[in-house]
Amino acid sequence: MLADCIRVVLIHYTLASQTRQRYNLPAFHVGMLFVWLFMNATVKNLVMMEQKVETKSAISESAAHTDEIKHPLKFLDRFQPPEEAVLIGTALLIGLLTGLGAVAFRYLIQGVGWIGYGWLPGLFARWGMGKWYVVLVPSLGGLIVGLLVYYFAREAKGHGVPEVMEAVALRGGRIRPRVAIIKSLASSISIGSGGSVGREGPIVQIGAALGSSIGQLLHLSDERIRNLVACGAAGGIAATFNAPIAGVIFALEVILGEFSVAYFSTVVISAVSASVIGQAVFGDMPAFEVPMEYSLQSVWEYALYPVLGVLAGLIGVVFVRLLYWSEDRFDDWKHIPEWIKPAVGGALLGGLALSYPILLGINWDTTPQIFNVGYEVIESALANQLPLKVVLALILLKLIATSLTLGSGGSGGIFAPSLFMGAMLGASFGLLMQKLFPGITAPAGAYALVGMAAVFSASAHAPITAVLILFELTGDYRIILPLMLTVVISTLLAGRLLKGESIYTLKLTRRGVRLQRGRDVDVMQSVTVSEIMTRDTPSVLMSTTIVELSEIFSHRRHHGFAVVDDAGKLLGVVTLDDLDRAVAKKLPRQTTAVEIATPRERLLVAYPDESMGAVLSRMGIRGLGRLPVVSREDPGELLGVIRRRDVIQAYHIALTRRAELQHRAARLKLRNLNDTEFIELLLTGESPIIGKMLTEIASCLPEECVLVSIRRGDSVIIPHGDTVFQHNDQVTAFVHSRDAQALKHCVYGQETISA
Repeated sequence: MLADCIRVVLIHYTLASQTRQRYNLPAFHVGMLFVWLFMNATVKNLVMMEQKVETKSAISESAAHTDEIKHPLKFLDRFQPPEEAVLIGTALLIGLLTGLGAVAFRYLIQGVGWIGYGWLPGLFARWGMGKWYVVLVPSLGGLIVGLLVYYFAREAKGHGVPEVMEAVALRGGRIRPRVAIIKSLASSISIGSGGSVGREGPIVQIGAALGSSIGQLLHLSDERIRNLVACGAAGGIAATFNAPIAGVIFALEVILGEFSVAYFSTVVISAVSASVIGQAVFGDMPAFEVPMEYSLQSVWEYALYPVLGVLAGLIGVVFVRLLYWSEDRFDDWKHIPEWIKPAVGGALLGGLALSYPILLGINWDTTPQIFNVGYEVIESALANQLPLKVVLALILLKLIATSLTLGSGGSGGIFAPSLFMGAMLGASFGLLMQKLFPGITAPAGAYALVGMAAVFSASAHAPITAVLILFELTGDYRIILPLMLTVVISTLLAGRLLKGESIYTLKLTRRGVRLQRGRDVDVMQSVTVSEIMTRDTPSVLMSTTIVELSEIFSHRRHHGFAVVDDAGKLLGVVTLDDLDRAVAKKLPRQTTAVEIATPRERLLVAYPDESMGAVLSRMGIRGLGRLPVVSREDPGELLGVIRRRDVIQAYHIALTRRAELQHRAARLKLRNLNDTEFIELLLTGESPIIGKMLTEIASCLPEECVLVSIRRGDSVIIPHGDTVFQHNDQVTAFVHSRDAQALKHCVYGQETISA
């Protein structure tokens, strides 16, 4: 496979060179011709690869090891190389391919940008149309992106990283091969045409798709495919930003969610090989040029950077909330076809670019400051070249521009926009501090540098990646201490305000998929305590002596008992450890169980309507093996107990439900791929289904409808027959488009629901 890739590159490079000699074209045009030829061949190869993978998957299910399995698998079966050699070889191959993909991706962006903002401005000037090309180019680019995403790969919509995380967590890292090429085209057009997005998300998804495709082609296990997905993600970051260390940490911290020696070695190999390709083409230069050496001017600045951390955390939260609010508003436009919405977003973006010079007096020449990745504007902030009025305005303008681009369905990452907003925030904070404390503060560029990492970490909840990538992007290590302090503060604050969600995980949570530590799916959120608790609770009376208690422990073989009064009300819990401590203290033989038990006021308890995910987290903090279940209305009413065996039972129930849900949703989606949608419904006090079980309202639900999840407070519940709907529940449904109105009628009371 590597030989084939090298052969394709050499053939198309030769064709491009011959074309240049024959027609005397500039080097840039030759580069674009090479990219076009290479991408054209790659499209065909990826489609063929996807067909092979699908064919092999079908074959392996019915008759494994047939002659239809092609030469890569035959090679492995015949020579049986060591597992380490296979992993290192595939990691190296993925790194090289991702590096080449990153090069082609950047040339595509430059090519689209040259057409939209190099060639068209002159054309519009000759026609007397002024700067209206900033409306036409993003609109046309959005239209092309919408068509590509809608008809070829829905996964290419948005910033890409959540889709990779979901594939790692739920599908064993399996990503369709066509995603790599569609994401390349869609994101390059979106960025090049002016979309306010970055290169990070797309190249991560492109590299991950390449790694997954190779893993599927070789029939590797799910664990190995996940490893290769991480290799592709790390290689994409490394090649695009010349930041191999940050690429490795990003793959481990965000994509996999764990640091392991087994993963680390292969991810490093992929990142290094991809970075070598990037350096060979673009040179060994950091992504941003820092014009001066930034360091602390005074120890008093340590009191200022935490304030910047708080502001960065707030900006990160506003960014996340505004982005998904914009996405919801565009999703609410049901009368507009989905593939047109990116064009509408592009037109609104162009209108914003035309209006802010008039309203704010911030002028631009050919490309607005808020378009594209905005690295030139960031470098101006680092060089202390922007006044306070400009940097303050650009924070708000970039927030709106990115929300319009991604909310409408554009394709691109959030890394560059978060760096942009962080740089503007830091620069404005630095300029203000210079006015207030002129003798003790560093230049505004130092605060801009720190703000970049702080806002990104607040949005992505990746503090280690933020610190390392800023060091690699700038090559500046002198300001690392305030950088770490500010990043940690912004991350903690944003995590608190977003309830532990990041801009990546929140997108999945809204779909009913909750991730913890990157790859552990919190399926326990779908099971309630009342379903699996043991109702026959072992208990002893409060008057039971420790002598009697010792006999009870020896005969009943339990490690703990509920202590109740004569009316059966819970007073506490006594365990075998409590009895051992009483004996060690030589307490009187007539000491009662209630005297040595943990009183009810100090007990951790569970409630029947809670999810097992929340209860399990509570048990884990103290290492408890059991938890009494009590009524919310009367804490003394003992309803049951949760034990370790109940936790295991809950886990199996949750896995079964998730598998059933995925199967039902997949069948429905395959049957009506182009006419289905996700709908989120908030249950208000007027909804007639509040207080009813799912089985009671089943008769009024549309036939082709799957209730995917219920968001209840901080928990996500997968509904089942006896799930009772409550006030303020946010229900996510997967429904055929023609039945969406019928579903709303059912939920909001315009359809008769039998009691």
